[in-house]
Amino acid sequence: MIAFDLQCKNNHTFEGWFEDSHSYEEQQKKGLIACPVCNDTNVFKVLSTFAIKSANPLPKVDGNEVTLAKITEEITDYVEKNFDDVGTDFSKEALKIHYGASEPRNIRGISTKLEEKTLKEEGVQFFKLPIPERSDSDTDS
Repeated sequence: MIAFDLQCKNNHTFEGWFEDSHSYEEQQKKGLIACPVCNDTNVFKVLSTFAIKSANPLPKVDGNEVTLAKITEEITDYVEKNFDDVGTDFSKEALKIHYGASEPRNIRGISTKLEEKTLKEEGVQFFKLPIPERSDSDTDS
């Protein structure tokens, strides 16, 4: 079983349990998933929040502790190296890719809440990832 945090078009957030990711996709396509608050079937996955118990030791890779700061740095590096920064044109570029007017590629950028709403309505899948600003010492290496 897998649990997803879900949200309807009216911004009600709720949790859904599914056999697997494929089960979610099938049920979502058929309109079988409905918001328990407003019964809206225009439902999509949102990023889940999670907690880590502080009593557990940090995981180790090759004998080195993996810290949250290190993981964040690695994710940031990956996104910066593998996604085209389209800045404030994010929603325009995402729509062009979605409709085949531009070649598919990984993009990153900035969007407004209204643009995000439009992307969701058009069926464009995206997720928001806060990228922390780097200090000067982070970029000098």
